[in-house]
Amino acid sequence: MTQLRDDDHVVVVGAGLAGWKFCEEVRRQGFDGAITLVGDEPHAPYDRPPLSKQILAGKWDVLHSTLATPSRMLELNVTPRFGASATELDLSTTTVHLADGTQVAGSHVVVATGTRARRISFDADTHVLRSRDDVIALLGALEGVAVGATVAVVGGGFIGAEVATHLVGRGYRPVVLEAADRPLQGPLGEEVARWLEPLASDAGIELRSRVQVADVIARDGGLSVVLADQERLDVSIAVVGVGAVPNTEWLASSGLTIDNGVVVDSMMMANDRVAAIGDVARFAWRNVLGVEMVRIEHWQVANDHAVHLARHWVTGASHDDLLIPYFWSDQYGKKIQMLGHAHPDDDVTMVAGSADDRRWLALYSRAGTVTGAVSLSSPRALMLSKVLLESPTSLADAITDAPWAV
Repeated sequence: MTQLRDDDHVVVVGAGLAGWKFCEEVRRQGFDGAITLVGDEPHAPYDRPPLSKQILAGKWDVLHSTLATPSRMLELNVTPRFGASATELDLSTTTVHLADGTQVAGSHVVVATGTRARRISFDADTHVLRSRDDVIALLGALEGVAVGATVAVVGGGFIGAEVATHLVGRGYRPVVLEAADRPLQGPLGEEVARWLEPLASDAGIELRSRVQVADVIARDGGLSVVLADQERLDVSIAVVGVGAVPNTEWLASSGLTIDNGVVVDSMMMANDRVAAIGDVARFAWRNVLGVEMVRIEHWQVANDHAVHLARHWVTGASHDDLLIPYFWSDQYGKKIQMLGHAHPDDDVTMVAGSADDRRWLALYSRAGTVTGAVSLSSPRALMLSKVLLESPTSLADAITDAPWAV
C-alpha cells in the first residue's frame, strides 16, 4: 500500500459510522484529494445505537442521531451519493457500479457497507430495527396501537431486549420469544446468560425461552404469532430481532475474499487499494492470546477501524496496539457492558458483586489468561478492568490485583 496522494480519489461505500468517521479522520490526517461517499439510504450519515435506545424511547427525534450535516460534508469536501446502492466492484479499475446505472471510479475504495437485519419470511408483515426508516415505521405503527396492547418481540438478544424495554416504557405489553435456552447465551455464554435471565421478569416483561416461531399471520385487529407447537399468541404488531447479515452480495464478482464478511489483514486491507472496515470486515485481530480472524459488530470497533485505516493510508503508520473491543446495552433498566471478545465457552468468574444484587463484574478466561470482562450496572469497575486486556494477564494475578476495586 502506497500512501495517499492529493491526486487520489477515495470512494467510500457505506455512509454509516465507519464510512463517515473515515472521511473525517482522513481529512484530519491531511489528505486533500477527492472523496466520494456512497450510501444506499437517502439519509446523511447517522448513528445507529440511538435507534433502539433514545429514539425508540421517545427521548430523541430521529434527526438527533445525524452524524454529518450538509454543511459539514461541504466543509470536508466530501461528495455525497446517497440513495444509490453499490451493485458491483471492478477491482482492476477500482470502479464502483451503482444501482442507478452510474459508476464512480476512484484510486482507492473503502468498503463500509455494514450489516442489515436478518429477516425471517412470515406470512404477515413484521418490523425490524436496523435503520432510521425502520424506527420511523415502528413508531408509526405503534401510534395505531392502544396502550396496554400486546406486542411480540421475536428474539431476546440485545436489540430484542432494548425494544421490549422501551415498549414497556411506552405503556405496551411486550412478550419476548427466544429460541435458545436463554437470551444472550450465544454471545455471552451459558453462565452469564443465566445471571442475566431474571432481568426481564424484574422489569415486568414476559420472557418465553426455548420457543420456536413457525409463522406470523394476519388476523382482524392485528397478528397471530404461531409457535412450533401450534399455540397462537394474538398480538397487535411483531418486531423481529434475530441478528444481522453482512452486506457483501455486491462484491460477489469482485475477486475479494468473502467469508462471513470481507477478509482483510490487521491494517484492514483486502488488497493494495481496497480496504474494509466496521461490521462488514472480517479482520486479523491482535489480542492477548495472539491473532484471530473475527468480525465484530460493535460501534467502538467500527470507529477504531476508520481511524486506524485513515492514519495508515495517509501516514503509513501501523497500529500495533491491541484493539480492545467494547460494547454496551441498556435493557430492562440495567446496563450490560463488555470489554474484549471472549468466546462463549471461555471460563467465567464473578469477581465483584452478585447475581442476586443485579450488580456485578465477571472475567472471562481461557487457559488461565483473562480474555474479557463483562459487567451489569458496574461501569466504573468494568473500565478499571481494561488494564487486564492490554497485555496477557493471568486470572490468578487479576484476582490478586483486583483493579476494579480501586
